[in-house]
Amino acid sequence: MSKKVVGLFKNKETTFWVFQLVGWAGYFLVRLFGGLTNGYTPDEYWPLALIATVIGFILSIIIRYIYRSFVEKSLGLILIITLLVSGSAGLLFSSLELAVATWVIEADPWYGWERFGNAMFEATVMLAWSAIYFGYHFYDDFQEQQENALKANAMAHQAQLKMLRYQLNPHFLFNTLNAISTLVLEKATEEANEMLSKLSSFLRYTLVNQPTQRVNLEQELYALALYLDIEKVRFADRLNIEYSIDERTKTALIPSLILQPLIENSIKYAIAPSIDGGLIHIKATVHHHRLYLAIEDDGPGIQDENNIVSSSGSGVGLANTRERLNQIYPGTHSFKVKNMEEGGLCVQIKIPLERDRPVREKSAE
Repeated sequence: MSKKVVGLFKNKETTFWVFQLVGWAGYFLVRLFGGLTNGYTPDEYWPLALIATVIGFILSIIIRYIYRSFVEKSLGLILIITLLVSGSAGLLFSSLELAVATWVIEADPWYGWERFGNAMFEATVMLAWSAIYFGYHFYDDFQEQQENALKANAMAHQAQLKMLRYQLNPHFLFNTLNAISTLVLEKATEEANEMLSKLSSFLRYTLVNQPTQRVNLEQELYALALYLDIEKVRFADRLNIEYSIDERTKTALIPSLILQPLIENSIKYAIAPSIDGGLIHIKATVHHHRLYLAIEDDGPGIQDENNIVSSSGSGVGLANTRERLNQIYPGTHSFKVKNMEEGGLCVQIKIPLERDRPVREKSAE
């Protein structure tokens, strides 16, 4: 269906007049055919068919204003009103039509009950018109309710994603401000100023990119670098980072800040408790049109791989990331947390490969 045709039915008033004109044009053709089957020629009968069409057209407009008062009523009341109005309109329609027929086609006049001879047919026509009228209104209301429900779900979806993404930020911000405060007390003004600058850039990134927005991996790695530079002020040489990033992955789209909670989790449970610190390894590769991401650390791992949130509340970042992925990629992703044989924890993410600009894929993929 073309856009112009679809546009005709976006407005209730326009839709009504389109149906009105098309429907009564069809009625005119049916009446004209009926006259031909009764032995009249087109020249003889078309004036009566046209007048009958005009009568029905006018009656239907009047009925429309009657029905407007009952559209929001119960279905039972609507059925009763429809039958009464259609029946009454059929009687009036027949009376007016046969009165006109006496001089249009020079027929003998009808008297008494004879003037309602076409009432059954005309009442059926008005009943069909009424069914279309209420049917369209019910369908339109149903569509509107569906759209409102979708909008409400979308708003709830976005609110949930925002809650999941921002849940860990206060903890990070508190530690960072404490570290800056320590630098200021130690009169390390240059380091404090640099840390504030990086904190400002990181927070700006978190505000600009909404939870439902996808960014390319290169942008995400830039934001992670800001975050990790801030954390390095706190942990110095205890925090070591390695990257294994396939060049083909840098233009791949991922949810903004989807990796930061995983890095924060590793810092909190693998780096911070250890006197010697540890290593965090960030990996990204492409295989079979899927993007594979992994965050590995050399910490103590997790007690229960199937229950990533313990009774003490640890693993909240993992749970939040898993829930965000469920919201954004329902049924098309995987999220795995496992203890590695050589020690440490590995978090693996697999999502559909999407890009913000075309790239040439290698044949090995």
